Amino acid sequence: MMMQNNNNIPAVPAGYSTADYAFDLPKELIAQDPYARRDEARLLCLRRESGALEHRIFRDVIDYLNPGETLVLNNTRVIPARLLGAKADTGAAAELLLLKRRSGDVWETLVRPGKKLRPGARVVFGDGRLTAEILDVMEEGNRLARFQYEGIFEEVLDQLGEMPLPPYITHRLENPAMYNTVYAKYDGSAAAPTAGLHFTEELLDRIRAKGVNIVYVTLHVGLGTFRPVKVDDVREHHMHTEWYKVAPEAAGLINRTRAAGRRVICVGTTSCRTVESAAGEDGMVRAGADNTSIFIYPGYRFRVMDGLITNFHLPESTLIMLVSAFAGREAVLNAYRTAVEQRYHFFSFGDAMLIL
Repeated sequence: MMMQNNNNIPAVPAGYSTADYAFDLPKELIAQDPYARRDEARLLCLRRESGALEHRIFRDVIDYLNPGETLVLNNTRVIPARLLGAKADTGAAAELLLLKRRSGDVWETLVRPGKKLRPGARVVFGDGRLTAEILDVMEEGNRLARFQYEGIFEEVLDQLGEMPLPPYITHRLENPAMYNTVYAKYDGSAAAPTAGLHFTEELLDRIRAKGVNIVYVTLHVGLGTFRPVKVDDVREHHMHTEWYKVAPEAAGLINRTRAAGRRVICVGTTSCRTVESAAGEDGMVRAGADNTSIFIYPGYRFRVMDGLITNFHLPESTLIMLVSAFAGREAVLNAYRTAVEQRYHFFSFGDAMLIL
């Protein structure tokens, strides 16, 4: 029988309480700048069976990969989605963050200041080269906006937009390319698949030369990644929706790898969420494109993934819950405590973990 607390409200079972994923993180360990060389980040290796930890440099990841295994990477590209402009009628500062293209020139956006950007409001960017009209307010407070411009939207955005860095990064990014992976290909993300930021072309070539397969999937990362879990019981959390695509070649290679008894190792939680969303109960990955709101937390049965490369995540976030589902909550929190003690760098521009 479930224990009751003093307010006669059923207690949340261990592992399902959001507070179970809290940890202490000194502010100075939040990385503000990318590594000058991507593969020089530190790498903390966690063995799932034993909980053992090993301290390496990211380029050493190749030592843990074996011929015939498959590495899955997310080739989405972060667009310069942050637009700073002014209200057309008053000249007051306004900001739009592009989240998802709905159709044509209509985008779902996050706006500031929200109270002053109601339907009908117009925002001007770059001396009028780009204009946005607010069409509607959505359920979560996001706005639908229609853009007007001359030429090609992506080119205008490249000229006027800024990279949408997470709120915990306060330094200006000198080289915007460092917030994209070296293999980024398809425009659409509002945030980077940060585990992939550590790879260089040289390291990828060395991995291929070792006989490891590399396949690419696409999942456009939304800002829901950074939204806090506001419920006490993680099972009540509403996960955001993201679009993904798995090509037939990628699905086929992943399935052949598993059929041969080899490991499938995902680079980042987005690659993990993609292959797990595309897999059936039989563990076979289906090619195609769809939206996913999969929420992976302890108790989830992984169908495809055998290993994970990931960065260190925010306390009480859906991402640390996903990692805990794969490696065990206590083992993950112990690894995080060790990372803090050893002064690893955290979050988007920080160091990495390899979990096998």
